[in-house]
Amino acid sequence: MIKTFDFEVIPVVNVVNEILLDAKRRRASDVHFDPRPDGIVVRIRVDGVLYDYATVPNKFKQTVVTRIKIVSGMNITESRLPQDGAIKTTLEGVDLDLRVASLPTSEGEKVAIRILDYSMSVKGIESLGFTKSNYDKVLTMLKKPDGIILVTGATGVGKSTTVYSILQRLNTPQKNIVTVEDPIEMDIAGINQVKVQPNIDLTFANVLRSVLRQDPNIIMIGEIRDTITAKIAVRASITGHLVLSTIHTNNSLSTIERLLDMDVERYLLATALSGIISQKLARKLCKNCTKKRPTSQYEKNLFKKVIGLDIAEVSTAVGCEKCGGGFLGRLSIHEVLLINREMTDKISNGVKKEELRKLVYENGDVKTLLQDGLIKVASHLTTFEEVLKLIELEDGNSESQLTEALKTPAKTTLPRPVVQTGLKTPSLSVASTT
Repeated sequence: MIKTFDFEVIPVVNVVNEILLDAKRRRASDVHFDPRPDGIVVRIRVDGVLYDYATVPNKFKQTVVTRIKIVSGMNITESRLPQDGAIKTTLEGVDLDLRVASLPTSEGEKVAIRILDYSMSVKGIESLGFTKSNYDKVLTMLKKPDGIILVTGATGVGKSTTVYSILQRLNTPQKNIVTVEDPIEMDIAGINQVKVQPNIDLTFANVLRSVLRQDPNIIMIGEIRDTITAKIAVRASITGHLVLSTIHTNNSLSTIERLLDMDVERYLLATALSGIISQKLARKLCKNCTKKRPTSQYEKNLFKKVIGLDIAEVSTAVGCEKCGGGFLGRLSIHEVLLINREMTDKISNGVKKEELRKLVYENGDVKTLLQDGLIKVASHLTTFEEVLKLIELEDGNSESQLTEALKTPAKTTLPRPVVQTGLKTPSLSVASTT
């Protein structure tokens, strides 16, 4: 159900506050203010799915956008260029840490707000949903004194959560840890964190050169975006530093290829690379309303072929008062590659892609994203449909082949908030931009 606000009676300040508070309580990761000819459509993303939430009449369209720009530290007189801002405050006892971005469109300025949630990072690596074998491989990577560990995946799949969880594990008084980030998403006591500022030439590459003179044990780079950063990161990892970073690739094999495409020397990459953690996020079934059903013949065959198990039942989404759509939260699907001596030699010697694929996926004790996803389907944590929506099958089969097997579609009602609240909220404070 779309929420209605009486803009003639309720101040815009209170409406904006209520939207942000309610989005937080509904476990939303993003709030979108999408301009339309007749106003603004407000949409919230919960468990990876966008839902229509409210509408703003055309009369109050600019006022709402201006309010958000003011409290996020943006220039309200500039509407022709994209801008970034931040909001960090507490409303009604709820801590809000938001990243705000504006974008000029043909219908007016679009504003997107990312709601940062550090709860999973604070809980540690063991709370991230790794299987026992993958968890053990991650711990093996972290025991090495040097090398580079990469967390990979698309935008919004929890790479930062995984990286911060790893930093929490590594953070001890005996180690000097320096991070280079854009922006700093989570403040961690005992760690030296640097925010890059390209406008004053404080780039990833320039900061990294200085960091190496700060006697670090561990360096975290927010993201490897270009060739210069990649080369410095790799060279830092072979000179006695443990380097942790993220990169936008889909799996272990494509990560190695991407770094080679960035002109990182093969012998350096082979020596430096310790491990790769690739991940995606799937919606997690609500424990209060999940329903089991028999597997179809196609599903049985796929389970047997991919993970070697005979699975008679899987769970499907139903929907109840607590979840609203059959899903409650999200879980990670992982592919963890721990580099061994044979892989190091093959990468250094310029092995062909097909041979490297065989080495990684057939001889490398690696569970693919599909295998890990199906293991979690078999454990009744998510649905068959969710996994195949995220991961392409190698044999060319597609999600459409499961239509007959998936007879119970999940409802698409807006997830309920944890706590209902009124509109009496204090004004937001402007976040510091320093």
